[in-house]
Amino acid sequence: MIKGSNVALATLSENVGSVIVSLGWGSPTGEGDADVSVLLLDANGKVRTDADFYFYNNPVAADGSVQLLGKTPTADGNEDRISFDLTAVPDGVDRIVIAASRYGEARFGELEEVRLSLVDGAGEALLRFLIEDVDAVSAIIFGELYRRAGEWKFRAVGQGYDAGLAGLAMDFGVDIDDDAAAVEAADEAATGDGTDATAPPTADAPNRAALADAVPPPRQPDGDGPTAKPNRRPRTAKKKVTLPKVVKKTLAENEAWREARLFPLSALKSDRDREMRATSVLLSVMAQVPEFGRRLTAGFGAPAGRMETFTEVTLPHGDAPRRPDGVIRVERAGKLWTALVETKTNGNALKADQVQAYMDIAARRGYEAVITLSNDVALEGSPLVDVKIDGRRKHKVALWHLSWAEVAYQAHMLIRHEGVGNAAHAWLLQELLHYLQHENSGCHGFQNMGPAWVPVRNGIDDETLCQGDPRAREVVESWERLIRQVCLGLGGELGQKVLPVQRSKRGMGPEARRSHLADVLCIDGKLQAELRIEGAPGVLAVNADLRTGKLRTSIEVAAPEQGYPLSWAKRLVRRLADAPADLHIETLVEAETGGPRGTLERLRPEPADLLPKDGATRITGFRLSLLKSMGNSRGNAESGFIRSVDDAVHRFYGAVVVHVDRATPRRTAPKEG
Repeated sequence: MIKGSNVALATLSENVGSVIVSLGWGSPTGEGDADVSVLLLDANGKVRTDADFYFYNNPVAADGSVQLLGKTPTADGNEDRISFDLTAVPDGVDRIVIAASRYGEARFGELEEVRLSLVDGAGEALLRFLIEDVDAVSAIIFGELYRRAGEWKFRAVGQGYDAGLAGLAMDFGVDIDDDAAAVEAADEAATGDGTDATAPPTADAPNRAALADAVPPPRQPDGDGPTAKPNRRPRTAKKKVTLPKVVKKTLAENEAWREARLFPLSALKSDRDREMRATSVLLSVMAQVPEFGRRLTAGFGAPAGRMETFTEVTLPHGDAPRRPDGVIRVERAGKLWTALVETKTNGNALKADQVQAYMDIAARRGYEAVITLSNDVALEGSPLVDVKIDGRRKHKVALWHLSWAEVAYQAHMLIRHEGVGNAAHAWLLQELLHYLQHENSGCHGFQNMGPAWVPVRNGIDDETLCQGDPRAREVVESWERLIRQVCLGLGGELGQKVLPVQRSKRGMGPEARRSHLADVLCIDGKLQAELRIEGAPGVLAVNADLRTGKLRTSIEVAAPEQGYPLSWAKRLVRRLADAPADLHIETLVEAETGGPRGTLERLRPEPADLLPKDGATRITGFRLSLLKSMGNSRGNAESGFIRSVDDAVHRFYGAVVVHVDRATPRRTAPKEG
């Protein structure tokens, strides 16, 4: 076809109820690319709502009329395909505009053989259109499908736009929130020279699966129905890159072959080797991936700016110069923010004299912070090392701690859920995460309950542990560190906030709360914790009974506001079809005595056994629990206590909570009036 020509699809094929349009281009360098978009227009030449705009942040129509199928490599470039079910296109749509755009400052003149082709439902090629004279444009309308007398026709357009995808979309009535350049500049400001990279993900965050998060539902006419919150407008900024969870099929000849890694671990023999390698790997990735570096340092008071990192730096300190493991420097508006880094791996403890020396060096040189990094987890009000601060010095140095578990959590969140600027950054973070999780790295997080663990367990077994024993307090602190690490691991996998719940009386600080929990441990022999998981219907409780050696994970869910108790019980049991058969279900009632209870295996054929026998007692909810034996080892063996707690929480969430979350309506406040 030539520019401006048109043709009725029915004259080309009898199978045009569905068609596939392909937009293709070649690139001399092999790197050039473009992104397709589709706009559904009414008789006035405008979109009916913003939801009629389909692009990389909104690729599929709910009615199946439009679906962006993605790119297919060709011999000289890429071909991007779009599927149209013309029988499903709404009656209010008069024509369908098919376009493509380049990102940033790129232009179509840098590409070769820009073209469109169309095939029918059987894959038979029907037409082809080669577009010329596209040197200075960043967006092109390739063609359009339009209705005439109840039939679909195609017109070869070939019209260029200088304003990119945002300008093209706005010309057809789409209410754009921003253009690509503006959001790109904002992202650069947030991760490089901006002020806040820790804000919540924007509307184009890649972990938002629902289309409504990329493009809002249709706007309501004025005065029609109740006042609603203003809808978010489409963003033309590209989604950030995340890595797929599905592992690609390996090309290895056999399982003995190992993929080459950017950060190899085979040569690590000593703790010093591990510390040097881990520090260098981490600081290098922080400098190369601005989103990651900013994420780790923002909480320590570092500004958003250009970051450079250094290792094995020698600094004067009395008669013997000191060599901190690393230095982080951030430049912003001509000013420098500097932090010294002291690293420990493989469970080694931080040394107070080393940290003290670095604090003194930082104070004399005007540095802002000292950051310690180890497998341990810091607790509020309980520093890992005690240092002395010279109050006579005007310049104050902050001491911060970062655990390897938190480093892994932040990397996991970015590459799996929130995304980073480009594929190379995502790959770097993946390599870092592989390094941290390798058994030889020594960066495995909190792994030891401490020297007080065995004496306390023995004291509980033989009933000789007394209130006020300082060893019980040490175990409580280790338990709190473990729970914080479990929260980081589960949150990184889910892409959701998972936080420990700290219940205490008003005015009770962290020290008093831990002392109270230590007394409970001495009296009852139990360690207890609660986890609040974003989106879950209740708090996940963890109870470690050191007398019986059992771990209990449980959650309480409120009864629905409406319906009948028998219906609640049947629905709950039905939704738990894939849960473990030994899951305990207990009915919560208003009466002081407990309600009916039983295992899921016994309740599956008779859900009515969950109902109180008198039929009058009000049901307030249900408690779901799993029991498992806990390990005894202090270390990182498979049978270890730490691993058993982590496994129990992950198993309970994956086998129970996800089903309850999907099944049980949440209790809502009664309506007034």
